[in-house]
Amino acid sequence: MKPMRLPTVLRVARSGLILFFLQIHQIRASGIDSIRVTVTEGTNMAADLSPDKTKLVIDLQGTLWVLPITGGVAKPITDNLGDCRQPSWSPDGSQIAFHAFWDGRYHIWTVPAIGGKPKQLTSGLQDDREPYWSPDGKHIVFSSDRSGNYDIWQLAVADGKLTQLTTDSGNDFNPAFSADGKQVAFVSDRTDAPGVYVLTPDAASPNTTEKLISPSTAKLAGPSWQPTGSHLYYNALTKSQSGLEAVSITDGKTQMLTDATEDVFPFRASWLSPTEYVFTSSGLLKRRKIGSATAQTIPFQAIISLPRTTYKRKTYDFDSQTAQAVKGIKGAAISPDGQQIAFAALGDLWLLAKGTKRPERLTQGPTMELEPSWSPDGTKLAYVSDRNGNMDVWIRDLKTGQDRILVNMADDLHYPIWSPDGSKIAFYQSDPRNAWGRSTLYTADVTYTADVTVPKTQKLHESVFVPSQASWSANGKTIALSALHPYSSRYREGVSEVLLLSLDGKNDRYVTPAPGHSLATRGQNGPVWSPDGTKMAYVLDGLLYVTDVKADGSIVGTPRQLTSEQTDTPTWTGDSKSLLFLATDVLKQVYLADGHVETHPMELTWQSSQPTGVVVVHAGRLFDGKANTYRNNVDILIDGHRIKAIEPHKTGRAGKLIDASTKTIIPGLFEMHTHQHSMVGEKIGRLWLSFGITSVREPGADPYDALERKESWASGTRPGPRQFFTGGLTDGTRIYYGAATSINSDEQLDRELNRSVKLGYDLIKTYVRMPDAMQQRITAFAHANGMPVSSHEIFPAMRYDVDAVEHIGGTSRRGYSPKITAMNRSYQDVIQLLAKSGMNITPTASLQGGFSVLGTKNPSLYNNRQYKAFYSEEYSNALQASAAQYAKISPGYLTNFGNLQKGVKALIDAGAHVTTGTDSPFVPYGLSLHTELQSFVGAGLTPYQALRSATLWAAETVGVSKDLGSIEPGKLADLVIVNGDPLSNITDALNVEQVIKNGEVFLIDQLLTRP
Repeated sequence: MKPMRLPTVLRVARSGLILFFLQIHQIRASGIDSIRVTVTEGTNMAADLSPDKTKLVIDLQGTLWVLPITGGVAKPITDNLGDCRQPSWSPDGSQIAFHAFWDGRYHIWTVPAIGGKPKQLTSGLQDDREPYWSPDGKHIVFSSDRSGNYDIWQLAVADGKLTQLTTDSGNDFNPAFSADGKQVAFVSDRTDAPGVYVLTPDAASPNTTEKLISPSTAKLAGPSWQPTGSHLYYNALTKSQSGLEAVSITDGKTQMLTDATEDVFPFRASWLSPTEYVFTSSGLLKRRKIGSATAQTIPFQAIISLPRTTYKRKTYDFDSQTAQAVKGIKGAAISPDGQQIAFAALGDLWLLAKGTKRPERLTQGPTMELEPSWSPDGTKLAYVSDRNGNMDVWIRDLKTGQDRILVNMADDLHYPIWSPDGSKIAFYQSDPRNAWGRSTLYTADVTYTADVTVPKTQKLHESVFVPSQASWSANGKTIALSALHPYSSRYREGVSEVLLLSLDGKNDRYVTPAPGHSLATRGQNGPVWSPDGTKMAYVLDGLLYVTDVKADGSIVGTPRQLTSEQTDTPTWTGDSKSLLFLATDVLKQVYLADGHVETHPMELTWQSSQPTGVVVVHAGRLFDGKANTYRNNVDILIDGHRIKAIEPHKTGRAGKLIDASTKTIIPGLFEMHTHQHSMVGEKIGRLWLSFGITSVREPGADPYDALERKESWASGTRPGPRQFFTGGLTDGTRIYYGAATSINSDEQLDRELNRSVKLGYDLIKTYVRMPDAMQQRITAFAHANGMPVSSHEIFPAMRYDVDAVEHIGGTSRRGYSPKITAMNRSYQDVIQLLAKSGMNITPTASLQGGFSVLGTKNPSLYNNRQYKAFYSEEYSNALQASAAQYAKISPGYLTNFGNLQKGVKALIDAGAHVTTGTDSPFVPYGLSLHTELQSFVGAGLTPYQALRSATLWAAETVGVSKDLGSIEPGKLADLVIVNGDPLSNITDALNVEQVIKNGEVFLIDQLLTRP
């Protein structure tokens, strides 16, 4: 095995710091234009008061800044690549402790209060957060997941010795010393007794005593001791209010100190005196005296410079009909005898005989066949197909060519895999209510008796979160798969490890060949048990490894690296001597005996489908995507797949006439943030088009799954929109989703970046645990190759030219967002930085409560014609129940949605570039984009502004505005015919009657009918 990843990540962090200072020097030396943004408010910023009461330190947008207590211009004392958070001033005033993310994990650091070189105090695979100095300066308490969940730990500053102070199975966090240093307050989410606790460490031993001071089921944070020790102040999020609450140490009585208009941030208050404190709320620094109903604002200014740089964007040739090599190769599997390779591409199954280049097409038609799996004797293939309406498990007899259904369930099935004796097939049933989510593992008995049509099934494991394809032990008693193993229940991230499930349910457990290290994306990248049961292959850091295992899957010996190039989807030959794998876009086979690698060349191509002939669309009203008014009674002349002209209506024109004289024409809509999966089947393409969506941007997917859709839709194999895609979520050392790629070294990152070019990515998406220094490197590479970059971050991402940000809320590694507060408010820093930087934002308001709000206010939303054609009543009921349940556990989810809408309006008013996306299928594909448009209009945008975000502005963000986004001569013929007046009533955009995508005409009834 290679050394553990931490040193590499640290090298990346150091190189990032060098790049940062080099960039500053280059800007000054070259005169590159930059924008100065004056920030006067902060979103979710923490503050701490210096011991002499003269200065404050704040963690504005991940940089530590110092300013006078009276207010003024803030001075940065850390760089902006560390995501430095929650500062704590040392008692002597010389140092500031904080937690930072420089090396890809949160650790405790200090920096001189006047600025200078930071010093790292903790290290390791764990996250360490929320430091607080002891009054004597000898210790720092902090929270850490070192013990398997979050506990309170103490660091001896002199020698670095660590002592664990709490050991409960619940999460303990946000520690704070009392003024006399004898007690530590903290927050706990313990299931049986959550609330604010006080512990008294025993100086003579590691033992402590704990007392629950304030029982509470509210979300609490940031306890702070009043200097006299009589009360604890802390943040409490209850219902729709984020307030400051106090509890008496003596009698436990609590009092809310702020009203519902306040938006108190989840951090400690600091004390100017026993009767006056400083806290952060509603974007401001505030000081308030006990008993006062008002607070004094401490004004500040932080000056942030943003460089203005440009790069040459990737160009698109939408006119070419040149044959292109198929790259959307899904689930390639080698036959037991090693002579044939089965795979899926262009929606069908194919068979490539070894030594030939042209594969044989096994299935053909408008439905989808995917995920082939060989029977142990090599005579049959199990696969999934939606030919009966949703994905079921089928079996093909390769000798006779006959197909029969094996398992037909109400929900989609995927990843079938044969048992070693050929008697069973394991498969997953997806839960339609958990997008990108949970699946249940079953086995089905394979019975070849003609009169037995329903196989016996057994449920093996309920609700596995985004699992990999299963793999059987040689004795058929255990199944191995890759599954998420979280670090704690406080934060959702963890690592993908091997989960072993025994068929008797008595010995389920996680094992891993690389402790603390995540396996590859959870799809078809292993673990894969060898047929003889002695080895297990898996992909780690993009490379293929094999390790010896016992019969029950226990790992023994030292893993061996088999490949040195990007590797995906390994499968064994029946003799356990070699493995087939996909090397980016080439099928290869590696032999274990000598490491020899054999290439299996293949000639399989597709070409763009383009209609011919002239189509004349007589438009009663035309919204061209640019002007905020209609053009009336015009003809749109389409020649092939492009718009030739737009002229006043004239009867008798040559060509096919579409009479939309009583209708409105709008540009094809863009869904700018969705995640798809082939298990949805062919219907997803028709679904998009039926809602008037002719282009989708997919910022995170299995790249081969996404390419299969892109190639199928572009070639006309199945109807569907244009696809703009990336690969997996490019993430750091911890991950969550199955499509996340955990990057652990420079070398691995190089392989992933090179794959993005070879496969033709349209963007790169970095995810929430990606360190800034590494994200900066990714951005430089992507821009050099014409690709934009997006993430969940706004700063410092915009400082090094990340192009776009997803979600105004969304997941954050911090437990709170730098873009929006718990009350759904975004302040001046967020608004101005986004507006001035030019970074595009896709707020996904529908995901953040908009869909549920609209559905609650207007239940008829679910009666939409398109929605009812694709979604069952059971799904709708489950969706509404889920929204209601989430509203209960997430205070303010619905009641504070209006605050989020105000933020979207403020962004538009400030000149920010905003586009429409929804993170579907967390909210339903298709309908969600229209609820996004309606949420925008509900925020105060005009229908024109909302539609512009879904058309021209979206095309600009993708980089295709020369061809798409508006209805103009020369542009591609993507347009939607709707009944109504969407510039007056945005809901009329739902009334789709016909869709033209790339010049091809689709009637709504055609799109709503399964082929």
